[in-house]
Amino acid sequence: MQKKPEDWLPSQKTKGIFKLFLGYAPGVGKTYSMLSEGIRRHSRGEDVVIGVVETHGRKAIEELAAQLETVPRRKIEYKGTVFEEMDVDAIIARQPQVVLVDELAHTNIPGSKHRKRYEDVQEILAAKIDVVSTVNIQHIESIAPVVRNVTGVTIRETVPDWVPLIANETVMVDLTPEALQNRMRRGDVYAPQKVEQALGNFFRRGNLIALRELALRQVVEQVDRSLETYMAAKDIQKNWAVRERVAVCVHPKPHAQYLIARAARMARRQDAEFYAIYVDTGRDRGKESEKSLAANLQFAESMGAKVVRLKGASVADAVSEFAREKHITQVIFGRSAVKGWKKYLYLSPAHRFLRESPEVDVHIITQESD
Repeated sequence: MQKKPEDWLPSQKTKGIFKLFLGYAPGVGKTYSMLSEGIRRHSRGEDVVIGVVETHGRKAIEELAAQLETVPRRKIEYKGTVFEEMDVDAIIARQPQVVLVDELAHTNIPGSKHRKRYEDVQEILAAKIDVVSTVNIQHIESIAPVVRNVTGVTIRETVPDWVPLIANETVMVDLTPEALQNRMRRGDVYAPQKVEQALGNFFRRGNLIALRELALRQVVEQVDRSLETYMAAKDIQKNWAVRERVAVCVHPKPHAQYLIARAARMARRQDAEFYAIYVDTGRDRGKESEKSLAANLQFAESMGAKVVRLKGASVADAVSEFAREKHITQVIFGRSAVKGWKKYLYLSPAHRFLRESPEVDVHIITQESD
Protein backbone atom coordinates (compact mmCIF):
# COMPACT_ATOMS: atom_id res chain seq x y z
CA MET A 1 0.00 0.00 0.00
CA GLN A 2 1.45 3.36 -1.04
CA LYS A 3 1.87 5.94 1.72
CA LYS A 4 0.08 9.26 1.54
CA PRO A 5 2.17 12.44 1.89
CA GLU A 6 0.81 13.11 5.39
CA ASP A 7 2.01 9.66 6.50
CA TRP A 8 5.59 10.89 6.21
CA LEU A 9 4.99 13.78 8.59
CA PRO A 10 6.14 13.47 12.22
CA SER A 11 3.47 11.97 14.47
CA GLN A 12 1.42 14.40 16.52
CA LYS A 13 2.45 14.98 20.13
CA THR A 14 0.70 12.82 22.68
CA LYS A 15 0.63 15.52 25.38
CA GLY A 16 1.42 19.18 25.93
CA ILE A 17 4.85 20.57 26.75
CA PHE A 18 5.30 21.63 30.37
CA LYS A 19 7.56 24.59 31.18
CA LEU A 20 8.16 25.67 34.76
CA PHE A 21 9.53 28.93 36.16
CA LEU A 22 11.12 28.14 39.54
CA GLY A 23 11.83 30.76 42.19
CA TYR A 24 13.33 30.71 45.67
CA ALA A 25 10.93 33.23 47.26
CA PRO A 26 7.90 35.38 46.44
CA GLY A 27 8.86 38.48 44.49
CA VAL A 28 11.80 37.16 42.45
CA GLY A 29 9.82 37.60 39.21
CA LYS A 30 8.33 34.19 38.30
CA THR A 31 4.89 35.48 37.31
CA TYR A 32 6.44 38.41 35.42
CA SER A 33 8.71 35.99 33.51
CA MET A 34 5.80 33.66 32.73
CA LEU A 35 3.65 36.51 31.38
CA SER A 36 6.56 37.95 29.40
CA GLU A 37 7.10 34.58 27.73
CA GLY A 38 3.39 34.33 26.96
CA ILE A 39 3.40 37.77 25.34
CA ARG A 40 6.50 36.91 23.26
CA ARG A 41 4.97 33.67 22.05
CA HIS A 42 1.69 35.43 21.26
CA SER A 43 3.59 38.02 19.21
CA ARG A 44 5.09 35.14 17.19
CA GLY A 45 1.61 33.95 16.28
CA GLU A 46 0.95 31.32 18.95
CA ASP A 47 -2.50 31.10 20.52
CA VAL A 48 -1.77 31.92 24.19
CA VAL A 49 -4.32 32.36 26.97
CA ILE A 50 -4.16 32.93 30.71
CA GLY A 51 -5.69 30.15 32.77
CA VAL A 52 -4.97 31.86 36.08
CA VAL A 53 -2.60 34.63 37.19
CA GLU A 54 -2.42 35.93 40.75
CA THR A 55 -1.58 39.65 40.53
CA HIS A 56 -1.68 40.32 44.31
CA GLY A 57 -2.35 43.93 43.39
CA ARG A 58 0.97 44.40 41.58
CA LYS A 59 0.54 46.97 38.85
CA ALA A 60 3.31 45.61 36.57
CA ILE A 61 1.69 42.14 36.59
CA GLU A 62 -1.75 43.58 35.90
CA GLU A 63 -0.40 45.54 32.90
CA LEU A 64 1.21 42.42 31.40
CA ALA A 65 -1.84 40.23 32.03
CA ALA A 66 -4.05 42.76 30.23
CA GLN A 67 -2.15 42.05 26.99
CA LEU A 68 -3.38 38.44 26.79
CA GLU A 69 -6.76 36.76 26.64
CA THR A 70 -7.91 35.32 29.98
CA VAL A 71 -10.24 32.35 30.17
CA PRO A 72 -12.92 33.33 32.72
CA ARG A 73 -12.61 31.55 36.03
CA ARG A 74 -15.19 29.18 37.39
CA LYS A 75 -17.24 30.51 40.33
CA ILE A 76 -17.68 28.07 43.25
CA GLU A 77 -19.72 28.70 46.38
CA TYR A 78 -18.22 27.35 49.58
CA LYS A 79 -19.61 27.98 53.08
CA GLY A 80 -21.65 30.95 51.90
CA THR A 81 -18.78 32.65 50.03
CA VAL A 82 -18.20 32.65 46.28
CA PHE A 83 -14.64 31.82 45.18
CA GLU A 84 -13.06 31.77 41.73
CA GLU A 85 -10.87 28.94 40.47
CA MET A 86 -9.28 28.13 37.12
CA ASP A 87 -11.84 26.58 34.76
CA VAL A 88 -10.12 23.49 33.36
CA ASP A 89 -13.06 22.44 31.19
CA ALA A 90 -13.35 25.91 29.63
CA ILE A 91 -9.62 25.94 28.81
CA ILE A 92 -9.77 22.53 27.15
CA ALA A 93 -12.91 23.54 25.22
CA ARG A 94 -11.11 26.71 24.06
CA GLN A 95 -8.14 24.59 22.82
CA PRO A 96 -5.35 27.21 22.87
CA GLN A 97 -1.80 26.23 22.00
CA VAL A 98 -0.44 27.54 25.31
CA VAL A 99 -2.02 28.28 28.69
CA LEU A 100 -0.36 30.20 31.54
CA VAL A 101 -1.03 28.77 35.01
CA ASP A 102 0.34 30.64 38.03
CA GLU A 103 1.11 29.15 41.48
CA LEU A 104 1.28 25.45 40.72
CA ALA A 105 1.06 24.40 44.41
CA HIS A 106 -2.30 26.11 44.97
CA THR A 107 -5.03 24.07 46.71
CA ASN A 108 -8.42 24.43 45.01
CA ILE A 109 -11.63 25.23 46.85
CA PRO A 110 -13.72 22.14 47.75
CA GLY A 111 -16.14 21.51 44.91
CA SER A 112 -13.47 22.08 42.25
CA LYS A 113 -12.81 19.41 39.62
CA HIS A 114 -9.45 18.55 41.21
CA ARG A 115 -8.07 19.08 44.69
CA LYS A 116 -4.78 20.65 43.56
CA ARG A 117 -3.85 22.96 40.72
CA TYR A 118 -1.05 20.68 39.54
CA GLU A 119 -3.77 18.06 38.87
CA ASP A 120 -5.56 20.65 36.71
CA VAL A 121 -2.29 21.09 34.82
CA GLN A 122 -1.99 17.34 34.25
CA GLU A 123 -5.42 17.25 32.60
CA ILE A 124 -4.59 20.25 30.40
CA LEU A 125 -1.31 18.62 29.31
CA ALA A 126 -3.16 15.40 28.53
CA ALA A 127 -5.38 17.48 26.21
CA LYS A 128 -2.20 18.30 24.19
CA ILE A 129 -2.10 21.92 25.36
CA ASP A 130 1.26 23.39 26.40
CA VAL A 131 1.43 24.76 29.96
CA VAL A 132 3.73 27.44 31.36
CA SER A 133 3.59 27.58 35.15
CA THR A 134 5.35 28.87 38.29
CA VAL A 135 6.36 27.46 41.67
CA ASN A 136 8.64 28.41 44.57
CA ILE A 137 11.22 25.98 45.95
CA GLN A 138 9.57 25.87 49.39
CA HIS A 139 6.44 24.32 47.87
CA ILE A 140 8.21 21.11 46.79
CA GLU A 141 7.11 18.43 49.23
CA SER A 142 10.48 17.03 50.34
CA ILE A 143 12.01 20.51 50.63
CA ALA A 144 9.21 22.07 52.71
CA PRO A 145 10.49 20.55 56.01
CA VAL A 146 13.98 21.93 55.31
CA VAL A 147 12.48 25.37 54.69
CA ARG A 148 10.55 25.13 57.97
CA ASN A 149 13.79 24.37 59.83
CA VAL A 150 15.58 27.30 58.18
CA THR A 151 12.85 29.94 58.30
CA GLY A 152 10.50 28.75 61.04
CA VAL A 153 7.62 29.01 58.56
CA THR A 154 5.41 25.97 57.91
CA ILE A 155 4.57 25.56 54.22
CA ARG A 156 1.04 24.21 53.93
CA GLU A 157 0.65 24.05 50.14
CA THR A 158 3.05 21.65 48.40
CA VAL A 159 3.44 19.62 45.23
CA PRO A 160 4.88 16.08 45.18
CA ASP A 161 8.53 15.87 44.16
CA TRP A 162 7.66 14.18 40.85
CA VAL A 163 5.68 17.21 39.64
CA PRO A 164 8.64 19.54 38.88
CA LEU A 165 10.55 16.54 37.54
CA ILE A 166 8.05 16.00 34.71
CA ALA A 167 8.64 19.52 33.39
CA ASN A 168 10.15 19.47 29.91
CA GLU A 169 11.97 22.69 30.74
CA THR A 170 12.75 24.37 34.06
CA VAL A 171 13.95 27.97 34.27
CA MET A 172 15.19 29.38 37.55
CA VAL A 173 14.15 33.00 37.99
CA ASP A 174 17.06 34.35 40.00
CA LEU A 175 17.63 37.55 41.91
CA THR A 176 20.21 38.26 44.60
CA PRO A 177 18.84 38.43 48.17
CA GLU A 178 19.89 42.08 48.34
CA ALA A 179 17.99 42.93 45.15
CA LEU A 180 14.91 41.09 46.42
CA GLN A 181 15.01 42.98 49.71
CA ASN A 182 15.27 46.25 47.77
CA ARG A 183 12.19 45.26 45.76
CA MET A 184 10.41 44.63 49.03
CA ARG A 185 11.34 48.07 50.38
CA ARG A 186 10.08 49.74 47.18
CA GLY A 187 6.70 48.07 47.70
CA ASP A 188 7.00 45.95 44.53
CA VAL A 189 6.11 42.70 46.35
CA TYR A 190 3.91 43.44 49.37
CA ALA A 191 1.86 46.37 50.59
CA PRO A 192 4.04 48.98 52.40
CA GLN A 193 2.58 48.18 55.82
CA LYS A 194 3.71 44.54 55.53
CA VAL A 195 7.26 45.17 54.34
CA GLU A 196 9.17 45.61 57.61
CA GLN A 197 7.52 42.60 59.21
CA ALA A 198 8.34 40.46 56.15
CA LEU A 199 11.97 41.63 56.07
CA GLY A 200 12.35 40.71 59.72
CA ASN A 201 10.92 37.22 59.29
CA PHE A 202 10.77 35.11 56.13
CA PHE A 203 12.76 37.60 54.02
CA ARG A 204 15.79 37.83 56.32
CA ARG A 205 19.00 37.76 54.30
CA GLY A 206 20.16 34.43 55.79
CA ASN A 207 16.84 32.80 54.93
CA LEU A 208 17.00 34.07 51.36
CA ILE A 209 20.56 32.81 50.88
CA ALA A 210 19.54 29.33 52.07
CA LEU A 211 16.39 29.27 49.91
CA ARG A 212 18.37 30.39 46.88
CA GLU A 213 20.87 27.56 47.37
CA LEU A 214 18.03 25.03 47.63
CA ALA A 215 16.57 26.30 44.36
CA LEU A 216 19.94 26.21 42.60
CA ARG A 217 20.52 22.62 43.76
CA GLN A 218 17.07 21.61 42.48
CA VAL A 219 17.85 23.00 39.04
CA VAL A 220 21.31 21.37 39.02
CA GLU A 221 19.74 17.98 39.79
CA GLN A 222 17.29 18.38 36.92
CA VAL A 223 20.05 19.47 34.53
CA ASP A 224 22.18 16.46 35.57
CA ARG A 225 19.23 14.14 35.01
CA SER A 226 18.61 15.65 31.57
CA LEU A 227 22.27 15.20 30.62
CA GLU A 228 22.29 11.56 31.77
CA THR A 229 19.12 10.88 29.77
CA TYR A 230 20.62 12.52 26.69
CA MET A 231 23.91 10.59 26.98
CA ALA A 232 22.04 7.31 27.45
CA ALA A 233 19.76 8.01 24.47
CA LYS A 234 22.76 8.87 22.26
CA ASP A 235 24.84 5.98 23.67
CA ILE A 236 27.66 8.36 24.61
CA GLN A 237 30.27 6.27 26.46
CA LYS A 238 32.85 8.99 26.90
CA ASN A 239 32.72 10.69 30.30
CA TRP A 240 31.74 14.36 30.08
CA ALA A 241 33.18 15.64 33.35
CA VAL A 242 30.87 18.62 33.71
CA ARG A 243 30.46 17.81 37.40
CA GLU A 244 32.71 15.84 39.71
CA ARG A 245 31.36 12.50 40.93
CA VAL A 246 33.54 10.69 43.44
CA ALA A 247 33.24 6.96 44.26
CA VAL A 248 35.12 5.11 46.99
CA CYS A 249 35.44 1.32 47.07
CA VAL A 250 34.50 0.00 50.50
CA HIS A 251 35.61 -3.31 52.01
CA PRO A 252 34.60 -5.07 55.25
CA LYS A 253 37.77 -4.23 57.20
CA PRO A 254 37.47 -1.68 60.06
CA HIS A 255 40.22 0.53 58.63
CA ALA A 256 37.99 1.25 55.61
CA GLN A 257 36.42 4.07 57.62
CA TYR A 258 39.66 6.05 57.27
CA LEU A 259 39.40 5.59 53.50
CA ILE A 260 35.75 6.69 53.50
CA ALA A 261 36.54 9.79 55.57
CA ARG A 262 39.36 10.80 53.20
CA ALA A 263 37.08 10.30 50.19
CA ALA A 264 34.30 12.33 51.84
CA ARG A 265 36.69 15.26 52.39
CA MET A 266 37.76 15.12 48.75
CA ALA A 267 34.13 15.11 47.61
CA ARG A 268 33.21 18.05 49.87
CA ARG A 269 36.13 20.16 48.67
CA GLN A 270 34.93 19.70 45.09
CA ASP A 271 31.21 19.90 45.88
CA ALA A 272 30.98 16.51 44.17
CA GLU A 273 28.38 13.76 44.26
CA PHE A 274 29.73 11.07 46.57
CA TYR A 275 29.21 7.31 46.24
CA ALA A 276 30.40 4.46 48.47
CA ILE A 277 30.55 1.17 46.53
CA TYR A 278 30.72 -2.32 47.96
CA VAL A 279 31.07 -5.24 45.54
CA ASP A 280 29.87 -8.63 46.73
CA THR A 281 32.01 -11.18 44.89
CA GLY A 282 30.21 -14.16 46.45
CA ARG A 283 33.09 -15.20 48.70
CA ASP A 284 32.01 -16.41 52.11
CA ARG A 285 32.42 -13.98 54.99
CA GLY A 286 32.07 -14.51 58.69
CA LYS A 287 29.78 -12.70 61.10
CA GLU A 288 32.54 -10.29 62.10
CA SER A 289 33.08 -9.23 58.49
CA GLU A 290 29.33 -8.71 57.99
CA LYS A 291 29.17 -6.61 61.14
CA SER A 292 32.20 -4.56 60.08
CA LEU A 293 30.79 -4.04 56.57
CA ALA A 294 27.44 -2.84 57.94
CA ALA A 295 29.26 -0.37 60.20
CA ASN A 296 31.38 0.90 57.30
CA LEU A 297 28.38 1.45 55.03
CA GLN A 298 26.48 3.20 57.80
CA PHE A 299 29.53 5.40 58.38
CA ALA A 300 29.62 6.21 54.66
CA GLU A 301 25.97 7.30 54.76
CA SER A 302 26.70 9.53 57.75
CA MET A 303 29.46 11.16 55.68
CA GLY A 304 26.97 12.00 52.93
CA ALA A 305 27.63 9.10 50.55
CA LYS A 306 25.07 7.32 48.43
CA VAL A 307 25.71 3.69 49.31
CA VAL A 308 25.68 1.26 46.38
CA ARG A 309 25.90 -2.52 46.72
CA LEU A 310 26.92 -4.40 43.58
CA LYS A 311 27.42 -8.06 42.73
CA GLY A 312 30.14 -9.41 40.47
CA ALA A 313 32.97 -11.86 40.14
CA SER A 314 35.46 -8.99 39.93
CA VAL A 315 35.58 -5.80 41.98
CA ALA A 316 37.33 -3.96 39.16
CA ASP A 317 34.80 -4.98 36.50
CA ALA A 318 31.76 -4.14 38.64
CA VAL A 319 33.14 -0.75 39.62
CA SER A 320 34.15 -0.01 36.03
CA GLU A 321 30.62 -0.73 34.78
CA PHE A 322 29.13 1.45 37.53
CA ALA A 323 31.56 4.29 36.69
CA ARG A 324 30.40 4.24 33.07
CA GLU A 325 26.73 4.15 34.00
CA LYS A 326 26.88 7.00 36.52
CA HIS A 327 29.59 9.04 34.76
CA ILE A 328 31.93 8.85 37.77
CA THR A 329 34.94 11.14 37.41
CA GLN A 330 37.12 9.92 40.31
CA VAL A 331 37.46 6.47 41.90
CA ILE A 332 39.27 5.86 45.20
CA PHE A 333 40.84 2.53 46.15
CA GLY A 334 42.50 1.65 49.44
CA ARG A 335 45.87 -0.04 49.93
CA SER A 336 46.94 -1.47 53.26
CA ALA A 337 50.35 -0.50 54.56
CA VAL A 338 51.88 -3.97 54.28
CA LYS A 339 55.25 -5.02 52.95
CA GLY A 340 56.47 -7.81 50.73
CA TRP A 341 54.42 -9.79 48.26
CA LYS A 342 51.10 -9.13 50.07
CA LYS A 343 51.01 -5.50 48.93
CA TYR A 344 50.33 -6.68 45.36
CA LEU A 345 47.05 -8.23 46.46
CA TYR A 346 45.77 -4.78 47.35
CA LEU A 347 46.91 -3.19 44.12
CA SER A 348 45.50 -5.79 41.72
CA PRO A 349 41.87 -4.48 41.69
CA ALA A 350 43.14 -0.96 41.04
CA HIS A 351 45.46 -2.14 38.27
CA ARG A 352 42.70 -4.13 36.59
CA PHE A 353 40.33 -1.19 36.92
CA LEU A 354 42.88 1.05 35.20
CA ARG A 355 43.01 -1.37 32.27
CA GLU A 356 39.24 -1.73 31.91
CA SER A 357 37.81 1.55 33.15
CA PRO A 358 36.47 4.59 31.29
CA GLU A 359 38.37 7.87 31.46
CA VAL A 360 38.41 8.53 35.21
CA ASP A 361 40.98 9.67 37.75
CA VAL A 362 42.09 6.92 40.13
CA HIS A 363 43.35 7.61 43.67
CA ILE A 364 45.07 4.94 45.76
CA ILE A 365 45.09 5.79 49.48
CA THR A 366 47.27 3.92 51.94
CA GLN A 367 45.59 2.77 55.15
CA GLU A 368 46.86 1.14 58.27
CA SER A 369 46.34 -2.64 58.23
CA ASP A 370 44.20 -4.27 60.89
